[in-house]
Amino acid sequence: MSRRLLLGIAALALAAGVQAAELSTNYVLSVCADRPDAIYKQGETVTFTIKLLLDKQPVNDADVNWTISKDSVPPTTSGKVKLAGGCATITGKLDEPGFLQCRAFFAGPNKLARMALGGAAIDPLQIKPSMPVPADFDEFWATQKKKLAAVPVNPRLTPVKSPTKDVDCFDLQADSVGAPVSGYFARPAGVKPKSLPIILTVHGAGVRSSGLGTAANWAQKGLLAMDINAHGLPNGKPDEFYKSLADGELKGYSTRGRESRETIYFLGMFLRLVRALDFLAAQPEWDGRTVIVHGTSQGGYQSLVAAGLDPRVTFFAAGVPAGCDHTGCAVGRVNGWPHFIATGEKPDPKVVEAVRYFDAVNFITRAKADGIITVGFIDTTCAPTSVYAAYNGVSGRKKIFNDVKSGHANTPKAGEAMREAIVAHVEAMKKNKN
Repeated sequence: MSRRLLLGIAALALAAGVQAAELSTNYVLSVCADRPDAIYKQGETVTFTIKLLLDKQPVNDADVNWTISKDSVPPTTSGKVKLAGGCATITGKLDEPGFLQCRAFFAGPNKLARMALGGAAIDPLQIKPSMPVPADFDEFWATQKKKLAAVPVNPRLTPVKSPTKDVDCFDLQADSVGAPVSGYFARPAGVKPKSLPIILTVHGAGVRSSGLGTAANWAQKGLLAMDINAHGLPNGKPDEFYKSLADGELKGYSTRGRESRETIYFLGMFLRLVRALDFLAAQPEWDGRTVIVHGTSQGGYQSLVAAGLDPRVTFFAAGVPAGCDHTGCAVGRVNGWPHFIATGEKPDPKVVEAVRYFDAVNFITRAKADGIITVGFIDTTCAPTSVYAAYNGVSGRKKIFNDVKSGHANTPKAGEAMREAIVAHVEAMKKNKN
């Protein structure tokens, strides 16, 4: 092959490489606070660093738009910064307990766009509920529980094949107020009476079957376990069955009936928590002492509610819990999912009054249980400000797992922290049984 031909091939290859680099879309935009734990005091300056990489290399001279807010609500500041060496810094501060959120936006070539969030906590342990507990909160829920108690449990157990060895599994249907409790119940085979702690696992938002594997896995670890779906639906149906309900009858369920405490959709869901525990506590294998409720997002919401609604609960594990501080708008703060009152909405006084009876912040003040909560510092679904408002109301022994770089999700480390806390509680209850 001639030298000229080789040079030509090399030139074409180089041109192709340059063109490929120019067309690359592997941009990574990030925002982080200048402290690893991202925790500050009121009035302290928080420095956020914005970074932009392309194929892992710093991008120079790029313009990035930014906004700093009070956990996604006003007051806000915004601007544009030019990156040098792929980086730029901006500062903000907050003169009250809460969270700062820094949102960065990069508009690249060919309509490419990247957005990133960074968060910082400002004296989070001083965040208070936006409104007090209603004066008749306990009376209202005592009345609802009385209605439930008038309905016989009437459990129906249907054996199902276990996905794990040495575990007996059942489909459980039990009567409640409105829809039934519907779940999968699992227990270790051949276990002795009065020997097992209880764990009830509950679901995040959406419409789905109960989880057989979840219940069976906890049973394999030596617990009397049940996983219930949020809506009292039949278990094990085809995906199309649940999708049809999600798109139809149950569409928008999360804010349904918000005008009255008697019609809010979560009323039946919360009473099913108590009914599920009625069933579990009636099992001869229960140790008579230990009751754990565990879930994430809407499941975290239910975990906090169960702890406040049912004194049998001794431990809760709530991952990025929803349902916290519904009335945050009353003090200029963001509220958590389901966002009964939308950000910027002028709320109907009837809605404000009704949702207070369904606020996890209020339930948790009634709990005697110990627990763990996880919080994502850049969670825009269940805002960290709302989560801390609930955490600060826990009177029992408590832990919070600060997931500084996480949004609305349980990272592997957060999930492991909750599992370890559950196991530690079980062991502690065994040691202190006398």
